Amino acid sequence: MATPIRIAVDAMGGDRAPAEVVAGALASCDEPGHEVVLVGRPDAIDPLMRGRSFPAERVRIQPAEEVVGMGDPTASALKRRNTSLAVAVQLLHDREVRAVVSAGNSAAFMAYATLRLDTVEGVARPAIAIFLPAPTGKRVLLDAGANANCKPEHLVQFAHMGAVYARDVLGVASPRVGILSIGEEATKGSGLVKAAHKLLSEDEALNFVGNVEGTTAFADVADVIVCDGFTGNVFLKTAEGTATAMVEVLREAFRSSWRAKLGAWLSAGALREFRRAFDYAAYGGALLLGVKGICVVCHGRSDARAIRGAIAVARRAVATGVEEQISASCRRAEPEAVVAAS
Repeated sequence: MATPIRIAVDAMGGDRAPAEVVAGALASCDEPGHEVVLVGRPDAIDPLMRGRSFPAERVRIQPAEEVVGMGDPTASALKRRNTSLAVAVQLLHDREVRAVVSAGNSAAFMAYATLRLDTVEGVARPAIAIFLPAPTGKRVLLDAGANANCKPEHLVQFAHMGAVYARDVLGVASPRVGILSIGEEATKGSGLVKAAHKLLSEDEALNFVGNVEGTTAFADVADVIVCDGFTGNVFLKTAEGTATAMVEVLREAFRSSWRAKLGAWLSAGALREFRRAFDYAAYGGALLLGVKGICVVCHGRSDARAIRGAIAVARRAVATGVEEQISASCRRAEPEAVVAAS
């Protein structure tokens, strides 16, 4: 019998924890070989499990009495060893689980993971990889917030990690890699972008296609887009906010007359598809690539559906061996670049 894929879930992390987190975790146990460990306060988790139908042998509770608040400073969070987040990461460190999922304090999660698990060989900085919806499939963007300040060599490592992720998870045979910039020309962009562009263009292991502008990031020009964490996070939240605003504008427009209401009724299906494409819950969570273990960072507002999706992301990453493939890819990079990135 195959070894079960056991996932630790920070039951206390997130704006809707523990109710939505527990509901999503229990719903994810519908397939044989999938198990979850709910980490948190048993007195808060137990009542949420009563009356629900789930295979009891695939779920267990790991007690942790403290909680890292969404606004807690990272430094103070790291000093507390019995938080649900710290205990979940420790389970991964001890190889009692194969992955960790949390919708809690993302800065603390990344700090715990980096310090407790360490980075894989050949990686100086972990990065958050997210999916971008696109008409012709998904794109991978990283870093989406783990590193506000980067060196050019870091972006090269992000490119290697993103290419592995796109290849092994999305099934893209030779992922096209681009760098987010303010123009398509190699001479455009900040000093960081121009220096990284030069390094990426010289890396024969990557299918580098050059600069990608914000206006074409969702088009079929690249499968992997790299940037520093500050830029990536702003880009992501701007895209999310724009999609939400567009839906609101359309909703108001459809209420303006009976003809508009008829048009809304006729296009209801298409509008649902549009909203689904830009719904963070549909993508579950983002992988923290480059650490020794599978860590999935979820949106703080994650509901049960998003938590279930995040657990699915974790399982796919485990099943495809993303961690091992990233380590192998980054080890093959120029040793000088690894030293420079460090």
